[in-house]
Amino acid sequence: MSARSKARKRALDILYQSDVRGDDLAVTLAAEAKRAASEPAREASWLYARDIVDGVIDNGDAIDEQIVTHARDWKLERMPAVDRAILRIGVWELLFNDEVPAAVAIDEAVELAKEFSTDDSGAFVHGVLARIGRAA
Repeated sequence: MSARSKARKRALDILYQSDVRGDDLAVTLAAEAKRAASEPAREASWLYARDIVDGVIDNGDAIDEQIVTHARDWKLERMPAVDRAILRIGVWELLFNDEVPAAVAIDEAVELAKEFSTDDSGAFVHGVLARIGRAA
């Protein structure tokens, strides 16, 4: 698994944890940063995970607006928390990170959904991100 794939998983953990616990995302990120400082072997995945989470913090309203606009009859609060987190990562990579090709951002998000969410989540995540990618 590549360092960026590991970083996406780590970012998913942070976003999910914050959402489920109702904690401020910046507080959850700070706690993870403290833990990451004691794990120098995982620095490469930590740096990109932090970029993702910082990007979601900085662009959260725009990201959520894109998800709601393109989710077709799904309200953000009705989505499983893990799907929300995966979509936020995918949208940030699609719209705010020029280093990641759209196809890679979508494929990585779909793989996370298949691994960590429901049987239908991979197709759902793919559909939402593909519509956002086409609109961008």
